[in-house]
Amino acid sequence: MKKGILQKLKEGPVLGDGGYLLELEKRGWVRAGPFTPEVALTNPEALRQLHIEFREAGAEVLQALTFYASRDKLATVGLQDRLEDLNRAAVRVAKDVAGERCLVAGNLSLTWMYDPDSNAAKGRVRATFDEQLEVQVAEGADFIIGETFSWLGEALLAVERAKKTALPVMVTICFENQNSTTEGKSAAEAAKALVDAGADIVGMNCLRPPEHMLAHLEEMRKAVPDAFLAAQPVAYRTPAEKPDFTSLPQFPFELDPLQLSRKEMARYAQQARDIGVDYIGACCGSVAAHIREMARVLGKLPDEQRPWTLNYEKPMSAYEYYDHDPVQASSPNVIRMSARPFASFYLVSWTHLDKSCINQWIREKKIILESQEGVLTGRVDHLGGVPHPRSPHRAWPGPVPFSQTSPN
Repeated sequence: MKKGILQKLKEGPVLGDGGYLLELEKRGWVRAGPFTPEVALTNPEALRQLHIEFREAGAEVLQALTFYASRDKLATVGLQDRLEDLNRAAVRVAKDVAGERCLVAGNLSLTWMYDPDSNAAKGRVRATFDEQLEVQVAEGADFIIGETFSWLGEALLAVERAKKTALPVMVTICFENQNSTTEGKSAAEAAKALVDAGADIVGMNCLRPPEHMLAHLEEMRKAVPDAFLAAQPVAYRTPAEKPDFTSLPQFPFELDPLQLSRKEMARYAQQARDIGVDYIGACCGSVAAHIREMARVLGKLPDEQRPWTLNYEKPMSAYEYYDHDPVQASSPNVIRMSARPFASFYLVSWTHLDKSCINQWIREKKIILESQEGVLTGRVDHLGGVPHPRSPHRAWPGPVPFSQTSPN
């Protein structure tokens, strides 16, 4: 039997999944603009494949693609009568992929109908949430996520309705270009209000990248020290004056140059963990490669296990030819060289050269070395004109500076 989300959070950080709608739009299955999730009906296999990618990357939660799957939103693309079918299909696809490996979260999102001064609008939002929740709970969602609420008031309605399901509830707000909710509440104030309303997990998601979200999460952590905290930023780079990626002129068709690297998202995961975030996921723009690197730094995936004979003396790849970092290739038996390309030809692996061989090689090649606290530093002299081992028609430029940590 799978552990529930609250039990898993008590044991340590939980890794969420990435973004669905924008990635599926790039693949041709979602229409940019409305970004409605009818792919769950029209091409469930495409949705299934993305779930699989996130699962294999290390995600511990898969969200059912029911974001924007409310009746009024679906009406904008003529699918208002397919609400039950769509919500049911989305949860089933997620559950089928999750199996016993992942939890499945039902999903509620902003409705674009909330009006703080209208009781009728609030009633309509409640009914909208209830309609989706009925289907998602019946299909076996493990917990509920309500997300992307710039209005704190709408987020509180999501808590209210989701709590009636008796499932754990996670609700996250978002900041647009101002550092507050639409009604002017700070991150700390919003977190307190959500916890007081009964949310089990609170936090922030979407619109902003880690750079413009983490400071607000720190405020939340201080405001609700005993609550579970969640973060799901976008994987797009945005300027400080317009941190909401949807406000940029590049949205939605020219976002590719703004996408964060997998290493940048890995750093985010480390930073989030360090400030006390419990649920660490990602949103729009984040793909399986991002989640995989996040999983690795959080200890959710082992180091690369597939075999590879890495030989810098006789390269069989551009990685070896240009002396890229062997540590990044998870190859601890190859010496890490900080030299210019080609210098590592002479020191390939401590496992293949004993100390006497190294000393003899040093004398023969006239390398000036000095040992200081286990680190060899120096320069390779008098190598000009020596044929290059990988391309005989080329010669060493020499001298070549380098440094290398000694195995001793």
